[in-house]
Amino acid sequence: MDFIDLKTQQKRIRPEIDRRIAAVLDHGQYILGPEIAEFEQLLADFLGVKHAITVASGTDSLLMALMALEIGPGDEVITVPYTWISTAEVIALTGATPVFVDIEPDTWNLDPEKLEAAITDKTKAIMPVGIYGQTANMSAINAIAERNGNLPVIEDAAQSFGATHRGENSCALSLVGSTSFFPSKPLGGYGDGGALFTDDDDLAEKFRWIRVHGQAKPYHHPILGINGRFDGLQAAILIPKLEIFPEEVVLRQQVAERYRCLLDPIAGITLPEVAEENTSVFAIYTILSEQREVIRDALKAKDIPSVSYYAVPLHLQPVFEKLGYKEGDFPISEQVASQCLSLPMSPYVQEADQEKIAAVIAAL
Repeated sequence: MDFIDLKTQQKRIRPEIDRRIAAVLDHGQYILGPEIAEFEQLLADFLGVKHAITVASGTDSLLMALMALEIGPGDEVITVPYTWISTAEVIALTGATPVFVDIEPDTWNLDPEKLEAAITDKTKAIMPVGIYGQTANMSAINAIAERNGNLPVIEDAAQSFGATHRGENSCALSLVGSTSFFPSKPLGGYGDGGALFTDDDDLAEKFRWIRVHGQAKPYHHPILGINGRFDGLQAAILIPKLEIFPEEVVLRQQVAERYRCLLDPIAGITLPEVAEENTSVFAIYTILSEQREVIRDALKAKDIPSVSYYAVPLHLQPVFEKLGYKEGDFPISEQVASQCLSLPMSPYVQEADQEKIAAVIAAL
């Protein structure tokens, strides 16, 4: 049993992927070729945003957003401690300081009720994360940002591309949306990649400059940038993937509903909750249990893979020790980190496999 089944999807669209890759090989425009512009337009249309700018990775997209907003030493950016390290890593790489706010006990996303207390005169942006496939409460976060000096909100939607909040698409919910096309993501390529989304013309222009070393025109570099370009071959792969993506979102939701029906009767585990105003793409299906290690070992004995993502929250990582946080500062993040276990998830998980997983857990 695969933790993430990428093979079944590839079989569906392999002829179109092969055709598109062959076209890139034929025209030879490997960097910022026609597939990039085509894919960016398709992304913008899908989300209903003005600008989509593809970049080399989801991490680069977050870094570039901060660079375009001129965030640096002396500044603070608020995010959560329960996420992959890149979210806070890019803040530190700019010279700014990550400031953590605990998560909600049900959605496991940034808790808006705890946000305002973390805002200071040094706060220059807020970076909520759409963990496991649903967005944070972006409407509440945006309202708080607005009444505190119109702080920029950067949505880290690496896992929530395709989800909605109050009927609006993730990545189109704030000043800047950011996502990842890492292979395991809901819309994943066959390598690294990411994208930025905005309706702001000036920011979009800066994003395009930054991804080519800050270059506005040949040999003219008004700002510092990075080599953040997206590969044409990856765009060629993702164009046919995007065509079937809406169907795959529905399939993911059906897999998640089957998990809920099978696992809900089992005592001692907590299932993921989707907020009433949200839909989820269920990038990862995660349960909580005080018996996590027992469940993981039992699944492993039956050759069923499982993963404990973010098992050490960021405020307890040695790289952020100088921030002065300690164990107990973010109890919800620490609880989720100590109990989380992710089960096999993709649009193509078979019902028989889910029944096997549930039977193993129920037998404990």
